[in-house]
Amino acid sequence: MGKLFLVPTPIGNLEDITFRAIRVLKEADLILAEDTRNSGKLLKHFEIQTQMQSHHMHNEHKTVDNIVSRIKAGETVALISDAGTPAISDPGFLLTRACVEAGIEVDCLPGATAFVPALVNSGLPNDKFVFEGFLPVKKGRQTRLKILAEETRTMVFYESPHKLLKTLGNFVEYFGEERKVSVSREITKMHEETIRGTATEVLQYYTDHPPKGEIVIVVEGKS
Repeated sequence: MGKLFLVPTPIGNLEDITFRAIRVLKEADLILAEDTRNSGKLLKHFEIQTQMQSHHMHNEHKTVDNIVSRIKAGETVALISDAGTPAISDPGFLLTRACVEAGIEVDCLPGATAFVPALVNSGLPNDKFVFEGFLPVKKGRQTRLKILAEETRTMVFYESPHKLLKTLGNFVEYFGEERKVSVSREITKMHEETIRGTATEVLQYYTDHPPKGEIVIVVEGKS
């Protein structure tokens, strides 16, 4: 029987990949990539010639059984996402669960993920925190925000740049104007920045400075 590796890839700076990750990707029989065009650039940079197959949120339900069969037949498969650690707001959970249920060994390598540096860099308490990922876009959004308004642990969210102002406005409305917020943008990249302040202050900043790039929001818990 083969094995499934979950391999983190850089979220920006290519130096943030580990030696072990490069070796695993080179030795694997197959690499499952969220976007083969995007991952192809990464593999070319590190001279990795392993065969790739597309594995993303739109086809993972259909491909899992075949991949499990290939691993049971002896192949070693490595799963990567476009950036960061697979299964953290990216494809990976369904395949991991299927492999665990089939008795296949799963090995997740340590490596890059956006929320950890954003959390540590925020200056907010990180001894206890809750990772929320992306808030619901429409259905269930208000309900979730009302629940989170009572959360006492530090909260971590992912958000896209064109929805950041809406989300910060929601935080002002549901959490209060003075709730502390830290927004980290373009982590590990050339234009990386972290803006800290009250919900109102951070909302005003990004109203005046339209955001671009990948965003992590860290929010103080209720006192």
